[in-house]
Amino acid sequence: MTDAPKTPPRAGGRTKFLLGGLLIVAAVVYLIASSTTAAAQYYLTVDELAAKGDAVRGRDLKISGAVDGESITYDPQTLTLRFTVANVPADLDEIEQAGGLAEVLHQAVSDPNARRLQVVYVGVKPDLLRHEAQAILTGRMGDDGVFEATELLLKCPTRYEEEVPLQSSGA
Repeated sequence: MTDAPKTPPRAGGRTKFLLGGLLIVAAVVYLIASSTTAAAQYYLTVDELAAKGDAVRGRDLKISGAVDGESITYDPQTLTLRFTVANVPADLDEIEQAGGLAEVLHQAVSDPNARRLQVVYVGVKPDLLRHEAQAILTGRMGDDGVFEATELLLKCPTRYEEEVPLQSSGA
């Protein structure tokens, strides 16, 4: 019996494996980076939104403000909800110094000089939509200067005020 000569392993196999691995890593990094920038949203107060002007037009935004209950109108036929939010500061220290979130929301709605933003939302009217609730809105600015909300999250701080000390004390 004659043994056939053995061929040495090719160095090109290892190179292909490394090149394939690098391409996979690059693709994963690209997907993470592109999904992060696509999902990134600006979180602005009403004052910050006004200061940015047209620079944020066409971008997905998140806005926080205090609901002015007197401005709420709802058309159940078209599910169109319209209301106004007043500027609330974003600085947590400033909110605490002013007496807490409920007091800041009250002051924002009561202040006739607070900057306001008109909002339109199409959907079912949320139960927590009321005077001095904190609204966190996701959407875009319309060409007419009205914020077109696609998502609406409402927090009524007076409803949860008594629970906060229990949560923070670990009880």
